[in-house]
Amino acid sequence: MPPLFTEVAFWHWWILAVLLGIVEMVAPGFFCIWLAGAAALTGLIVLAIPSLGWEAQIVIFAVLAMLSLVAWHRLGRRLIKTGGESTLNRRGEQLIGRTVVLTEAIVNGRGTARVNDSIWRVEGGDLPAGSNVTITGVEGTILRVEPAAR
Repeated sequence: MPPLFTEVAFWHWWILAVLLGIVEMVAPGFFCIWLAGAAALTGLIVLAIPSLGWEAQIVIFAVLAMLSLVAWHRLGRRLIKTGGESTLNRRGEQLIGRTVVLTEAIVNGRGTARVNDSIWRVEGGDLPAGSNVTITGVEGTILRVEPAAR
């Protein structure tokens, strides 16, 4: 058998790292990228110490993989915002706190306001058209508003 397949060289680890990176891109799950990093670091260690046997290389890879996964689990999760729910697909809730202008007067508690390039129904105290109001809440597609602080 040629020596190409009897020894594990540094570039074998780098090829594994690239393959794991491709797997991460094709089937993202944020898991294979850590294994790819461990494989790349193992390749660097083998490049620096070429006399390491394949058994030691496997142990180094396993330890680095476990360390990277534990580090992600403990440290990386802190970077993800866990406070509150996302408003990504709830456009009305993204508007809370904004000040907008009434396009129609609020009469008997209902009117309309321009928000960016669209008109929204609003509910609140009676106010004339052109008044500045602050969005304080949302119920379905109706925005709750109050007079804006001056």
